[in-house]
Amino acid sequence: MSRVKLRWYFDVISPYAYLCFKRLPELADQADIEYVPVLFAGLLKNWEMKGPAELPAKRIHTYRHSVWVARQRGIKFVMPPRHPFNPLSALRLIIARGVQPADIARTFDFIWAEGRDPEHEFEALAAALGEVEAPARIAEPAVKAVLADNTAEAAARGLWGVPTFEVRGELFWGEDTVDWVRAFLAEPTLLEAPDFRRADATQQGIVRR
Repeated sequence: MSRVKLRWYFDVISPYAYLCFKRLPELADQADIEYVPVLFAGLLKNWEMKGPAELPAKRIHTYRHSVWVARQRGIKFVMPPRHPFNPLSALRLIIARGVQPADIARTFDFIWAEGRDPEHEFEALAAALGEVEAPARIAEPAVKAVLADNTAEAAARGLWGVPTFEVRGELFWGEDTVDWVRAFLAEPTLLEAPDFRRADATQQGIVRR
């Protein structure tokens, strides 16, 4: 029997993507994971949404909640000195190096376990990855195109945030959907149950102008 393919969309700007990444080994026995870097800001622009950091109360809540989740799971978590930062160079470097899980892990840890700024400390991040030609590599048009194409394709598939799982054409958004994804992998007809179908068929009520 062929293995299930799972796509995991992420941006290193997201603390929730970091926390979710730490749980991905829990899915390794059920699926083959493809890591897809996208630009969260591009998704926000596509859907004309504000990010959590753009709403003062939500910004603080997001950071506090990230600290809480990390504490509960025993994950080291240190906020970088400023957030949001520009993740473009870090994402492009991951792409230039072939989107390797080890590079993704090291980048996440650099930002969220060590509390460092990947934009202002990009040279240090490149050194941590063992990359000596980072400026030239992230400037390659092909590398830039991959990130742009990933983001556009993600938006076309309906993605609005990170992290997001895509399994069998279905989307599961958020660091807290790992258990739901596991259930869906084990039971492919899960979303066909009457209560899910009723939820899908719910009509939109008030529309904010």
